[in-house]
Amino acid sequence: MMNISEFQTKDVVNVSDGKKLGMVSDFDINVTTGKIQAVFISGPGKVLGFFGKEEEVIVPWRNIVKIGEDVILVRVNREIDQNSELI
Repeated sequence: MMNISEFQTKDVVNVSDGKKLGMVSDFDINVTTGKIQAVFISGPGKVLGFFGKEEEVIVPWRNIVKIGEDVILVRVNREIDQNSELI
């Protein structure tokens, strides 16, 4: 068993590209079943949910591959916005 506070201290890494997505900031819980439906990942630029980029990734619970002691591995296929590559 694991507490929610333990989830929020782990880095979340995408196994599709090996990049760190951030940390768990919130959960979507089905109140009828009590099961977690998804986790919300705040981007690495945010501090305590307040400062930095507003990027947030929602990962369905079924996309969590492994929960380790320090890291949560997820599988997320992120599409690259072609406009963001322009300098």
